[in-house]
Amino acid sequence: MAATVSFVSLFILGLFALVQLSSTEAPGRFAPRFERPGGPATNPLLSKARTAAAGDKYLIGVGKADITGPSVEVNFAGYADTAQIGNGIRQRIYCRAFVIGEVANPKNRFVYLILDAMSGDTAVRNGILERLAALGPGYSMYGQPNVAVTGTHSHSGPGGWFNYLLPQITSLGFDKQGYNAIVDGAVLAVKRAHESLQEGHLDFGTTRITDANINRSLYAYLANPESERVQYQDNVDKTMTLLRLQRASDGKNIGVLTWFAVHPTSMLGNNTHVSGDNKGLAAYLFEESAKGDSQAADGFVAGFSQANVGDTSPNTLGAWCEDGTGLECDFMTSTCSDGKSQKCHGRGPMYHKLDLGVSSCVEIGTRQYEGAKSIYDSMGPKSTAVVGPTVRAVHTFQDMQYYSFPLDNGTMVQTCPAALGHSFAAGTSDWPGAFDFTQADEGAPNNPVWTIVAGLLKAPTAAQKKCQGPKPVLLDVGEMSLPYAWSANIIDSQSLRVGQFIIIISPSEATTMAGRRWRNAVKAAATETSITGTTEPYVVLGGPANSYAHYVTTPEEYAVQRYEGASTLYGQWELPAYINLTLRGLPHLAPGSTTSPPPGPSPPDNRAKSFSFITGVVLDGAPPGKSFGQCTKQPAASYARGAVASVTFVGANPRNNLRLEGTYAAVEKLGGDGTTWTQVLSDRDWRLVYTWKRTNGALGYSDVTVDWETDRDLDGPGTYRIKYYGDSKSIIGKIKAFTGTTNTFTLT
Repeated sequence: MAATVSFVSLFILGLFALVQLSSTEAPGRFAPRFERPGGPATNPLLSKARTAAAGDKYLIGVGKADITGPSVEVNFAGYADTAQIGNGIRQRIYCRAFVIGEVANPKNRFVYLILDAMSGDTAVRNGILERLAALGPGYSMYGQPNVAVTGTHSHSGPGGWFNYLLPQITSLGFDKQGYNAIVDGAVLAVKRAHESLQEGHLDFGTTRITDANINRSLYAYLANPESERVQYQDNVDKTMTLLRLQRASDGKNIGVLTWFAVHPTSMLGNNTHVSGDNKGLAAYLFEESAKGDSQAADGFVAGFSQANVGDTSPNTLGAWCEDGTGLECDFMTSTCSDGKSQKCHGRGPMYHKLDLGVSSCVEIGTRQYEGAKSIYDSMGPKSTAVVGPTVRAVHTFQDMQYYSFPLDNGTMVQTCPAALGHSFAAGTSDWPGAFDFTQADEGAPNNPVWTIVAGLLKAPTAAQKKCQGPKPVLLDVGEMSLPYAWSANIIDSQSLRVGQFIIIISPSEATTMAGRRWRNAVKAAATETSITGTTEPYVVLGGPANSYAHYVTTPEEYAVQRYEGASTLYGQWELPAYINLTLRGLPHLAPGSTTSPPPGPSPPDNRAKSFSFITGVVLDGAPPGKSFGQCTKQPAASYARGAVASVTFVGANPRNNLRLEGTYAAVEKLGGDGTTWTQVLSDRDWRLVYTWKRTNGALGYSDVTVDWETDRDLDGPGTYRIKYYGDSKSIIGKIKAFTGTTNTFTLT
């Protein structure tokens, strides 16, 4: 998360809980062409011949499915800002599934899921596992050990699907509709990947993307030893890794899976349109480019997974004070001239466009896409084949409350029940928090009022304060269980392996140096124990996954207590604990291993007991003399390419029907025969924006606006029309579909 929860909401809901307990698919045509600062538009990258992979054969499959939940009247997940309530779709969001297994023993396999969502989650993962099991014996090999549920960490998707109370607060509880959209979509993506399984090869390559991320907590990063920092060229990881999946039957590529560290916070906290942010856009661009690639199979899937994202930002121009001073934010505290953090905002590469981050999102998404495409187009001569037939997965649950283990020097240390510090409430320069909290607050609490508020909910014990030190505890979430658990104490420790390629699955957002230490430790141990034989292991880190556990910093960064350190739940030894757990599981990834670690204690399942104060749709109404789908603002007769065609319809609440795998809006083009209409854009496409607005709550009136951002090069001249697909709800609860269509217009 890039910001904190609303403490007003938290306090009200906390008191409420205490009182209660005491009393009782269409084809798109968007190509990578965007204006760069100071330069001309770039042309679409051309595909180049790619040498076939030459490593061992594996079972490989890919799948993709729609997970777009309620796009209106539900709070977004990520910024935890109560004012960020959805009102439409900039682009639909998806789950992408990658299944990799052994040929000799097909039961040895794993599935790597990427949700265009804030994170993986305990409730979502439980639902996915349950519904996969319900598919029957053919899916019995997918279970707790080998299903990894990761999120891109987009902050522009509907919330309300979390297992624990704390992240539910700003969404007013648990939303079953949104939860089911994610779970059902993820299962459908796995089903499609499973059904597409066939023999194929894997290879991987890397590139440096120098202009897509910066370190937003450089003050904390510099607390790491200089002897360690000088080993690295950059203060954030600039390397993207791409794994290519190529089927053996015809040498065609079925997908790519990438890892690159950057927060999907290009879309700002006042954006209210659903999207996958920069990573979702990068995936879309790659999949669109594959449609014109003779070496890509139909149904090509591009996954843009997260890496050690914790202290990264896509706001590459840095953090500046929006207070008229023209100054950068304070280096240590991220505050401005008033001593507060609210006016400190990161600036994306196109911040001057003042469009809620849309243009900067396009730019950062394009930079990731172009980096991935450059690897893809040089595969073969500049890639490494995945070798060794072994595919393994290892998973265990670990209770982090006072987990004791030795450091490398033999010193015994322990983790703590989950807690959040004062600087958590300050948020980050990607979207600052509330009140007068500041970052780098490792000393006495600077906000006594909220210390009292937090204490009313649960005052930390003396043991907890000592364990969490030097963090000043604001919210003792790990020791708050009324009305149900507020935050995760039990985390997933999971790793995957195919050949020499090892994937660490992190429940937390690892900072740059935390991720480096974790990867290095795994690589060193895998090398020392010859887990990958004589082939050098290659290690990546993916997350946040499975159960969202906020952040993991190095102990040195923790001591500084900027936002990331204050959001490291389990104390200063969390990172060494995570590394310890991963290394304990490493022997189970060995080629000859037939064992699994003990499963560990199961985390609480709060789905059945979660509160929900999210009101449903009561009814939809059309104003007198009008009907649902009627176009009340027609397009102009003609537009020059590059203009925005904007139309408005008499609408209905889109929560009546999520139209998964479908669309709320479309652009159709008239064919040369003068009678046939072909859909050329839908709400899966970035340039078609769907906006819903309530105009009369009592009578259920609403408007829907559809904006088509035409493009001079991508959209050919011709005759077009815009369609709206809606579903109205009557006073007796009956839902009825309808369609609206504009007049025709020309694009010149």
